[in-house]
Amino acid sequence: MTKPVQEELEARLGHVFRDRALLQRALTHSSADSIVSNERLEFLGDRVLGLVIAEKLHALYPEDAEGALALKFNALARREACVTAAEAAGIPAHLILAASEAGSGGRRKAAIVGGAMEAVIAALYLDGGFETARAFVEKYWAGAFANLGRDMRDPKTALQEWAQARKGKARVAPAYQMVSREGPDHAPRFVVEVRVEGEMPATGEGGSKREAEQAAARAMMERLGLLKE
Repeated sequence: MTKPVQEELEARLGHVFRDRALLQRALTHSSADSIVSNERLEFLGDRVLGLVIAEKLHALYPEDAEGALALKFNALARREACVTAAEAAGIPAHLILAASEAGSGGRRKAAIVGGAMEAVIAALYLDGGFETARAFVEKYWAGAFANLGRDMRDPKTALQEWAQARKGKARVAPAYQMVSREGPDHAPRFVVEVRVEGEMPATGEGGSKREAEQAAARAMMERLGLLKE
């Protein structure tokens, strides 16, 4: 990463790194370097992100019971929220990927982008301390916190509850079937189909079977007009 490029990214992150190699490592996917990759930082960043979110929720919702806080936490910490924040911070453009991974759309894969987001949070924490990491999360998760009043259930859960609650129809849970799996082992691409009795099937794609199932459920809900704004 050239100096001007790194400076541009640091401006978006809100922190000038003392150890710039740390940021470079946070952006390095295992396809580019399996030894010096961002996987260990991803592990740490997930925990730092969780603490920032939990602490803020604890302060914002003093009347909420544990279950209500957990529901909000899951909405803010899940992969989709990390990807949204990463895109807002401009991280995908700076990812260091193998040419094959970049050519297969790696900068758009939720598993890669979300993992890099967590790794960047860890790098901010290690280089600038907890307050630096907290400031970054509060900035790029501000929209997610503002939207906590919306339906926070993941699409699979919401679709299942809808399917089982329909009056006058058989209460059968949605059925998911894998249509295809492509790509190398380190970056697979799954396509899953979901069927609900009495409705046309819908499909979704993702970097894991779970992500593809969630995408399929979301596609089904969008078609049925069930997503809450």
